[in-house]
Amino acid sequence: MRGLSGTLWLLLALRTVLSGMEVRWCTTSDPEQQKCNNMSKAFQEAGIQPSLLCIQSTSADHCVQLITVGEADAITLDGGAIYEAGKEHGLKPVVGEVYDQEVGTSYYAVAVVRRSSNVTINTLRGVKSCHTGINRTVGWNVPVGYLVESGRLSVMGCNVLQAVSNYFGGSCVPGAGDTSYSESLCRLCRGNGAGEGVCDKSPLERYYDYSGAFRCLAEGAGEVAFVKHSTVLENTDGNTLPSWGQMLLSQDFELLCRDGSRADVTEWRRCHLARVPAHAVVVRADTDGGLIFRLLNEGQRLFSHEGSSFQMFSSEAYGQKNLLFKDTTSELVPIATQTYEAWLGREYLHAMKGLLCDPNRLPSYLRWCVLSTPEIQKCGDMAVAFSRQRLRPEIQCVSASSPQHCMEQIQAGQIDAVTLRGEDIYTSGKTYGLVPAAGELYAPEDRSNSYYVVAVVRRNSSYAFTLDELQGKRSCHSGFGSPSGWDIPVGALMQRGFIRPKACDVLTAVSEFFSASCVPVNNPKDYPSSLCELCVGDEQGRNKCVGNSQERYYGDSGAFRCLVENAGDVAFVKHTTVFDNTDGHNNEPWAAKLRSEHYELLCPNGARGEVSQFAACSLAQIPSHAVMVRPDTNIFTVYGLLDKAQDLFGDDHNKNGFKMFDSSNYHGQDLLFKDATIRAVPVGEKTTYQDWLGPDYVAALEGILAQQCSDSAVTASRASLLLLLLPLSLTARLLQSSL
Repeated sequence: MRGLSGTLWLLLALRTVLSGMEVRWCTTSDPEQQKCNNMSKAFQEAGIQPSLLCIQSTSADHCVQLITVGEADAITLDGGAIYEAGKEHGLKPVVGEVYDQEVGTSYYAVAVVRRSSNVTINTLRGVKSCHTGINRTVGWNVPVGYLVESGRLSVMGCNVLQAVSNYFGGSCVPGAGDTSYSESLCRLCRGNGAGEGVCDKSPLERYYDYSGAFRCLAEGAGEVAFVKHSTVLENTDGNTLPSWGQMLLSQDFELLCRDGSRADVTEWRRCHLARVPAHAVVVRADTDGGLIFRLLNEGQRLFSHEGSSFQMFSSEAYGQKNLLFKDTTSELVPIATQTYEAWLGREYLHAMKGLLCDPNRLPSYLRWCVLSTPEIQKCGDMAVAFSRQRLRPEIQCVSASSPQHCMEQIQAGQIDAVTLRGEDIYTSGKTYGLVPAAGELYAPEDRSNSYYVVAVVRRNSSYAFTLDELQGKRSCHSGFGSPSGWDIPVGALMQRGFIRPKACDVLTAVSEFFSASCVPVNNPKDYPSSLCELCVGDEQGRNKCVGNSQERYYGDSGAFRCLVENAGDVAFVKHTTVFDNTDGHNNEPWAAKLRSEHYELLCPNGARGEVSQFAACSLAQIPSHAVMVRPDTNIFTVYGLLDKAQDLFGDDHNKNGFKMFDSSNYHGQDLLFKDATIRAVPVGEKTTYQDWLGPDYVAALEGILAQQCSDSAVTASRASLLLLLLPLSLTARLLQSSL
């Protein structure tokens, strides 16, 4: 009895405390305030505690501000608003809506096409599109956000409407009629039977809402419809009353999957654009979520069934929809992990990340880091060219003394962006916290944003040596310290035990391994003469062995030329080099008549391979260069700028007066971007330096950096070699081939 009395006493005490409290619910309209007041009265008459007070505001955004400053306590928000409230104001979701038992506290955003079409998620550019309405979750926010975040749709200067209008081949986006892009975004809309309400965000527009967007597809106006997972099944197979849908069969439609495949409309769990979280009640971080649920749970127990004096999940009596809660809510449930990230989920978070771009937070200028006089000149011309085409943000060029100086300045907020290679990407991410915003693509067939280092030889059956038989041969290298021409091949030969440096003197060891070489270098002090023996300098024989384009055998193409002109027996280059300089792709006299089939690759397993077999017959795979920025920089606007720019200036034969990926006019190589770049590409899911470089490359770099050379007498130029810049997969391959 004493235990029972104690329990009753606690309950009474708790009730007394609750009776002195109130939960201030924020509303956004007169009808919602009226419903809230009726709910408060119903709860009070039923003795539900704490009491409910209704605070009317003007918008959900303003409600969030009131809750943040403690002038209100709770509001129900959709996914996009939950994201903003959590990320910007620290609010947390505590109670979620359930719509049906099949999907629980979520539904799925899908892209639907006719089964007879050939459209995939990768071929949406130029396709006619049907949307439920502007800023609607599954009809706009998720598909547009997903396309931006995945890199399929680029947005310049936060102008999402312009980007979408340029991307699709005409759309119906109800509600977009008041925008500057209505001609494209409302092109497919029809209004009602009398032609009224065209592109209205209301039932006057026949293609509005879920069923309307699907109707837009079904009637052939559009080729893809962005709807929720249940829309097709609700409007086909005799499940709909309107005449337009009575003859439709669900089997005539399919879903577009994120991996490029397609699936039956019933397979939405695995084939969708994003799982969309249900609406949720959000409160301040210091508010007891359990208290809010207990209040609402008591309410739904009494007021969510037919015949009850007040209907929590119906707005019909107020002439509106979805007041306080969505009308389709079947019940409210407590949220266990009360963070906005956990509630929204990875897919939806990614989509929102791609969509949310505030033009007011964008800087007027993107300050680009430059490292040399030629680079300053090219950057200046780029800034002028971009400005003339009204590309935004504008470019400003800021000088730095080294890549590391660039990283320091970017971290400090003095500079915004710089293009870096692999090991510098590692340092910029590991030490300075920078992230990739865009990458470089070097070959149309390569989507891995990387390149391969290969050893190229002439096809010659009477002189067919292997990688293990290079000692005493003549070697051609793009330059000292370059990954493809030096770090990787020298590291591979050291890994296999063929080159054995004494007292950390790698340069001497290499010079003694090959009979003669051309390894162009910027500072030839203490440089073994044999490493310059094969070099030829410029047309007048001057500038022999210099580390720039005045040496004809400098760079990847130069190293290949060294092999072509029979100066060397092997050339260490990128995998694209042979293709760039053969089969009519290079009209210079030395390359004009070259055929790719006259060359082969040396494989780590001792075999030879065709030049097209670089993926299986290479010394290493190297991540491509990337544009690195601070983590608070909107990477989608950086890529959006570069993508629009490369449409104008990316082709070396463009008529716009500037070439993004060509440095020949500035007497340099690889200025701002590598000259081998054919496109700037989005980073997609590779949003950290580890993701961009790959685990093998990162692990190898960390292993190399841990092995410091102990001989302090070695000069800095010799010690600067990254000894074994080899991915672990290559190390394993080398070990295997030696067994």
